[in-house]
Amino acid sequence: MKTTPTAEAQPRHEDLTLRIDGRQPLSAEVVAAVGSVCDSAEDRAGQARIIVQVSGVPRTSWANELTVSLVSKWERALRRLERLPATTIAVADGDCGGLALDVLLATDYRIATGSVRLVVPVESGATWPGMALYRLAGYGANAAAIRRAVLYGTPVEAADALALQLVDELTDEVPRALSLAAERAGAVSGTELAIRRQLMFDASVTSFEDALGVHLAACDRALRRATTEVDA
Repeated sequence: MKTTPTAEAQPRHEDLTLRIDGRQPLSAEVVAAVGSVCDSAEDRAGQARIIVQVSGVPRTSWANELTVSLVSKWERALRRLERLPATTIAVADGDCGGLALDVLLATDYRIATGSVRLVVPVESGATWPGMALYRLAGYGANAAAIRRAVLYGTPVEAADALALQLVDELTDEVPRALSLAAERAGAVSGTELAIRRQLMFDASVTSFEDALGVHLAACDRALRRATTEVDA
């Protein structure tokens, strides 16, 4: 039975939930689900976290009806999720591949159960060359577990995923882990979170001289905000 991806809207003060089933093929519906949760997060100006629940791996011949246009829309939706002015916290369980792996790697904080395995799907005798490969390589293209996953589709086991920082923690107490992650994420939100995330992304590909002006602008913004809060 097909599982439809969902984006659940709660009241403004509550978290948003996005559920992604990696067993399902990419579709316009799943792109729309990611877009919907992004819309809701932006409407709340970063005042709600997004809890992303992922599991499952693609079935055989899952890419038969894909088009480059649809894949492009999916990658843009993931990039939007990755840049939101809101904290994104993923919970991964069991084997996670395809859509589930794509979304997991685009989140800020990743909680995984001990049964998790990260799987790059294989289609027509080769691993799927989507942007999950790009994100995996960012964590260490020379790491053996990542190299085997990218080249051969060998699952990244839970212990390796933790050691390579593909996930932030392994736990059998997901509700407690979610609560603690939410506490950690409470200090920074909204546009300021998005700015710091982008500064972090850019650091590995930007020289010190090129980065300095952007960081100074962010510092100036922070000082202005601090002055405003004191005056208030």
